[in-house]
Amino acid sequence: MSVVVITGSAGLIGSEAVEFYVGQGYKVVGIDNNMRQTFFGEEGSTVWNRQRMEKTFGSRYEHHDLDIRDGQALDKLFQQYQKDIALIIHTAAQPSHDWAARDPVTDFGVNANGTLNLLEAMRHHCPESVFIFTSTNKVYGDKPNTLPLVEKETRWEIDPSHEYQNGIPEDMTVDQSMHSLFGASKLAADVLVQEYGRYFDMKTVSFRGGVLSGARQSGVQLHGFINYLMKCVMMEKSYTIFGYKGKQVRDVIHSHDVISAFHTFFQNPRRGGEVYNLGGGRFSNISMLEAIDMAQQITGKKLHYTYSDQHRAGDHIWYISDLARFQTHFPEWKQKYNIRMIMEEIHSENLVRWS
Repeated sequence: MSVVVITGSAGLIGSEAVEFYVGQGYKVVGIDNNMRQTFFGEEGSTVWNRQRMEKTFGSRYEHHDLDIRDGQALDKLFQQYQKDIALIIHTAAQPSHDWAARDPVTDFGVNANGTLNLLEAMRHHCPESVFIFTSTNKVYGDKPNTLPLVEKETRWEIDPSHEYQNGIPEDMTVDQSMHSLFGASKLAADVLVQEYGRYFDMKTVSFRGGVLSGARQSGVQLHGFINYLMKCVMMEKSYTIFGYKGKQVRDVIHSHDVISAFHTFFQNPRRGGEVYNLGGGRFSNISMLEAIDMAQQITGKKLHYTYSDQHRAGDHIWYISDLARFQTHFPEWKQKYNIRMIMEEIHSENLVRWS
């Protein structure tokens, strides 16, 4: 039986991948030790999602409470399945700017060393499998903030005459900018994934994500912007906007559309360490002020928020992904969810949990 290995399997993207590949008839091996709770406290725990999957999928889903920093444990697991492994989806990460600054060693260990351990396990045991890495737009550091931006009533926008009007492409430089320590550790992992593809001629790909969202995310203040915002509105909790007048813009993509892109690549993989920007693009993007207004419309509740002039170090003022490269290589891929659909789903699927 073909096996799909998924790290961070109880998280948002990981669990979406588990459900999809179980449905496709694969044996799914999940790796997740709930470090999200270590990073963000009880509110960030993914145990509820792991238990849901184990109950729903039974023997079709095999869970391993394993730390990706443990190279020997990963090697042993990959040795067990060897060439039965058709696909590795690597979503496990320390995902917060602020948390990384508190503990850079752990951040780099999880994001960079953990990725290296997985690539080595693949190279030694299943070199013909496909390796999909969930990277981030933070690999570009704060370079997007040097673009010519125009302040509008509810958002910042790029000058419409600029070549990046449709979004930021993969050729934006990753040099001469401040990344945050989180961005630096993810960039190190991103480059490793590319290098294993090029140097060892393996089928690896880095998807540099925008805001990845969906109803199953355990959103917290430090990570999971849309999910956490909806939670605050629904539970009538206070919220803080950090800098840029609340007009900072993000493109938001649903976990379903992320896995759809992953599977499209898996069906026709390219060797040599491909890189794609993957976000909502012009199809699905929103500013903080616009997101607050939409959340209030959907829930019928008022958000109580405060404003801090202090933006997060390395944070983007405006970021929209240019999806042209991926859509040129894979024209059959289409997005399904726009930002309103995403927020409405988060609301409807969490009414009981957040009431």
